[in-house]
Amino acid sequence: MRLNEITFSDAEPVEGYGPGFFRVGGKAVDGPLCLSPKGTQSWGGLADTETLRAVAAEIDVLFVGTGAEIAHLPPGLRAELEEEGIGVEVMNSPAACRTYNVLLSEGRRVALAVLPV
Repeated sequence: MRLNEITFSDAEPVEGYGPGFFRVGGKAVDGPLCLSPKGTQSWGGLADTETLRAVAAEIDVLFVGTGAEIAHLPPGLRAELEEEGIGVEVMNSPAACRTYNVLLSEGRRVALAVLPV
């Protein structure tokens, strides 16, 4: 079996999560986050489109984690993001974190906007 070292460029993977927090870069960070090639930053939740539009030029796909359960995006948010040229995939936060980490390890141009569980 051949093993390859995973490199994540400037973007950081999600190392873990729990009630109200995520572990990124060895630190527990409270609240919603946006992880992208620009780094890790706090995110104001589904109403915060500015943070998501700011990473649009850097990515092809945005994974949105909606907490413990999958939920629909607010009306207009998906259309606004797709107008920026971003593919949007919505799932619960645990699945979004796992999917983001896998595609990030493959060198894909992805970002994660995630609400805590």
